[in-house]
Amino acid sequence: MQLPVRHLVALVLSAGLMPAWAQAPAPSNAAPAAPDAKLIRLGLILPLTGGSSDMGNSARVGAQVAVDEINAVGGYLGRKLELVIRDDQANPDTGLKHAEELVLKEKVAATVGFCNSGVAMKALDVFQGNQHLLIVPCATGTAITAKYPAAESYIFRTSARDQLQSQFLVADIVKRNYKKVALLVDSTGYGDGGLKDLEAALQAVGLKPQIVVRFKVGVKTLADEMKQLKDSGADVLIGWTVGPEQGVISASRAAAGWSVPQYGPWGLSHASAFEASKGAVEGTYVVQTVLPNTFMERNSTFLRGYAKLSKERPIGSMMSAAQTYDSVHLLLRAMFLTKGNISGKGLKIALENLQQPYRGVVTTYDKPFSNTDHDAISANMLWLGTWQGGERTYVYKDDAARASVIRRKE
Repeated sequence: MQLPVRHLVALVLSAGLMPAWAQAPAPSNAAPAAPDAKLIRLGLILPLTGGSSDMGNSARVGAQVAVDEINAVGGYLGRKLELVIRDDQANPDTGLKHAEELVLKEKVAATVGFCNSGVAMKALDVFQGNQHLLIVPCATGTAITAKYPAAESYIFRTSARDQLQSQFLVADIVKRNYKKVALLVDSTGYGDGGLKDLEAALQAVGLKPQIVVRFKVGVKTLADEMKQLKDSGADVLIGWTVGPEQGVISASRAAAGWSVPQYGPWGLSHASAFEASKGAVEGTYVVQTVLPNTFMERNSTFLRGYAKLSKERPIGSMMSAAQTYDSVHLLLRAMFLTKGNISGKGLKIALENLQQPYRGVVTTYDKPFSNTDHDAISANMLWLGTWQGGERTYVYKDDAARASVIRRKE
């Protein structure tokens, strides 16, 4: 039986199993030095208000669970971690402002952040130009980790990029023998990137969209768009947008009496999608990196830690919470490899060369990054999820049965 992470970390520290440099003994001919009480401050930029707040607040709680665990066993070499939190409101200009503030003024050691691809893309130059490490735990736009060559990049990610998600959805559609795929895509930068990835995934299997319809975020109904889609003769629908609008898609599809299967990227699993649809998302198909599973020790331990800080049910975004939690723990492991040099360059090299697997909530991270690849999630780590009884679960019983089998990066 494996112990919860807080017990494992405490055991490692108390047993002196950290490398000699990490134990930082006092000089033998001097009085023991007082531990350095200076905090290590980590930036956290997330949408805490507005339409994307469900994933932002879930990510915030996930980060705090990790920090609390780490601080409970002494932090990093006796220095506790502190989150410096900013609300980007899912607004690119606000996200850019906060990135500049945290990197240039607050001078945080590293930053974890961004749930919206458009917000992340606008801020990336701040991190790259200042050699400041950024781990993106939620935003999935394929371009985020492709903007700079990995060998030079300070941008890392623990979410599944849209290219993988679109290929995963299309593969299941082909498996079920659907041929006429309707695409309903929002008009944001996230939608632009998603449409490009979807069309490429369809082309790779010899398909073209039956119809493509775009819409603006913030809509309360998609009745007219749904009529267009239904009249096209499509036999399956992929909606590509964020949580609230995923709910609008489901509600509008139900109102139109259009019973084709609905697929979507991870935003379809957000609690805001369930709420906006008044439950009409039940039975839809959604890409997941992790699902609530009380039979898995790491999963259930994390959920208990989360419940101490937040009573929301269901969790706004399980993926956001778990991926952000894992990001903080991966960052800690990189810190221990830097031999005290927690500069952006030191952390970059350490993340690219993590020595030991980390058993996280999402997966076991075994060499998740390299100097040629800054995406921690590979295609074999994805699950097909669905809403059932107001909670997210596995579509396929075989997946539920195999959930405890470690899926390492390929």
